[in-house]
Amino acid sequence: MIGIFDSGLGGLSVLASITQSLPHADLVYFADTAHVPYGDKDDAFIRNRVLNIARHLADLGCTLIVVACNTATAAAVASLRETLPDIPTVGVEPGVKPAVAATKSGRIVVLSTTSTARSERLSRLISQHAGDVQVDVLPCPGWATKVETLHLDDPGFAESARQHLAPTLDSGADQVVLGCTHYSFLTPVLEPIVAGRAELVDVAEAVARQCVRLAGTAEHGRGRLTLLATAHPEALQAALPALGLSWLATRLIGAARQVSV
Repeated sequence: MIGIFDSGLGGLSVLASITQSLPHADLVYFADTAHVPYGDKDDAFIRNRVLNIARHLADLGCTLIVVACNTATAAAVASLRETLPDIPTVGVEPGVKPAVAATKSGRIVVLSTTSTARSERLSRLISQHAGDVQVDVLPCPGWATKVETLHLDDPGFAESARQHLAPTLDSGADQVVLGCTHYSFLTPVLEPIVAGRAELVDVAEAVARQCVRLAGTAEHGRGRLTLLATAHPEALQAALPALGLSWLATRLIGAARQVSV
C-alpha cells in the first residue's frame, strides 16, 4: 500500500498521476485539512505534522510514503527519512531542473507558498540546477486556499493572478514552475495568462515515475483507494468531481473517514 499526503486537496493532483502509473496499487490519500494550508506555518509545526501523519500511514501498512506537498517536503522530508529510514519516501520539489533545461530566454519563475519561498531546500535546489539561468521566486499567498475552497472560476482571481505574474513575464521568464501541488488545479486560470509567452512546469508525472521505481510489492494490489482527513472528510470526497477527478471515486472502498493524528 502507498500512502500519499498533503495539507489538503493539492496532493490529489499527485494522487491522480500515481493512480494512472500504478493502476493496481492500493492507495491511501491523507489530507491534513484541520491544519490547511501549510504555506503560512512555521517549519517546526509542519515537521511535527508530517512525522505524525507518516507514522500513522506506516501503522496502516504503507510501504511507500509520498509527501505530496512542496511546503512539507521543504520543511520536513529530511526529518521524515531519518525517523522512518526503512520506508522509502518520495518528496515533491519545484521543477527547477526541467525548467532550466527548457528555457530559451535564460529566465524562469517559481510560483510557491510563502514557506517554500523562504526555505533552504528551494534555495539549494536553485543553486544546484540553475547555473546561469535567472530564477525569480514568486510567493503566491492565498492561491492554495482558492483551490481548497474550490473557487477556481473566480474572475477576480484570474485578474489578480495576471497582475501578479506580469512583472516576471514582462522580464522574459519563459518557464513558470508550479511550486505547490495545489497550483496544478489552477492550470485553467494560468494557461491563458502565460499563453504565447511561457510554459507551465508541473512535476506530478515525475513523482509518479519515482513511485513506479520504488513501489516494489505495493505495485500489486486491487486498485483500491482510501480517503482520510483530519477534518471535513466529506468535503475531501466531494472535491473529486469538482476538480475533474470523478474517476478516482470509482476506486473508493468506502466513504472518506475522519482521523485524529
